[in-house]
Amino acid sequence: MPIDPLRRKLLGGFACAGAGAAILPCCLGRAALAASEGAGMALKPVADGVYALRGADELMSEANDGAIANLGLVVGDEAAAVIDSGGSLVEARAFIAAFEKVTARPVRYLVNTHMHPDHVFGNAAFRALGATIVGHRNLPRALEARGAFYLQNFREQIGDALMKGVEIVPPTLLVDERLELDLGGRVLELRAWKPAHTDNDLTVLDRATRTFFAGDLVFMDSLPTLDGSLLGWLSQMDGLAALDAARAVPGHGPVPADWPAALQPERRYFEALARDLRKAIAGGVPMAEAVKTAGRGERDKWALFDAYNERNATAAFAELEWE
Repeated sequence: MPIDPLRRKLLGGFACAGAGAAILPCCLGRAALAASEGAGMALKPVADGVYALRGADELMSEANDGAIANLGLVVGDEAAAVIDSGGSLVEARAFIAAFEKVTARPVRYLVNTHMHPDHVFGNAAFRALGATIVGHRNLPRALEARGAFYLQNFREQIGDALMKGVEIVPPTLLVDERLELDLGGRVLELRAWKPAHTDNDLTVLDRATRTFFAGDLVFMDSLPTLDGSLLGWLSQMDGLAALDAARAVPGHGPVPADWPAALQPERRYFEALARDLRKAIAGGVPMAEAVKTAGRGERDKWALFDAYNERNATAAFAELEWE
């Protein structure tokens, strides 16, 4: 029996994000190839030696090969690093085929920005290349706790064919606070954040071009999804904005995006959500009623608003009750 959509959202079956512009065509699966021809899915140069693959502003599905998150590639003199592996092995292999057209450097590292399936279901493809998988110190525990559910849930959501070969592959190199990765003439600065989108958010800054891979700490166009801490996310906004970056690759949304302007839409949304919920809590409005109206002023500004806003409001209400 299919899992109830609300239960799926509450248990962490996330999906969001972008639809982009073509430059280098990818060797995609059938569904993704059709999407590439129609919507322009392709590897896009972002800065010198930096590329991104933009995902679709949709839920993960068989039709889009699970390709809804933005993925990244940074090329150094000796090696390359990939940021996130995608929502299926079909997407991951298409990504590999795409970046092999722009560099022959070996992939030394795969950086997982957090635990959600649209960012990690392609990990096995990069393990096969010999890449070291890097993640937040909390990521192995989170994948162990949720992995079996993700595999079952998304088999129902995207189908057996796309789930073939998908494994939960945890990182072997963990980031406690900060870590530098040397690609030869290019250093990436990794930073582990406190609970926000999840409790295992990791970002990547390419110092050479000041390009910031924000993972799902930054959503644009598609509604942010809350699986960690609303207050933690809001409290770290200023720290994010202060990073010395010229541009960002958000987890979902247009690439590249101006920095720190890319933060403003989700800051506005979360502030509105918190304001509405605090008012409801102060007025004694029950959670079941409050979550139906909180944040509704933002509805016309986001894709997938109806899919995720009540879930966000439910998680935030429980947190704000205990402020």
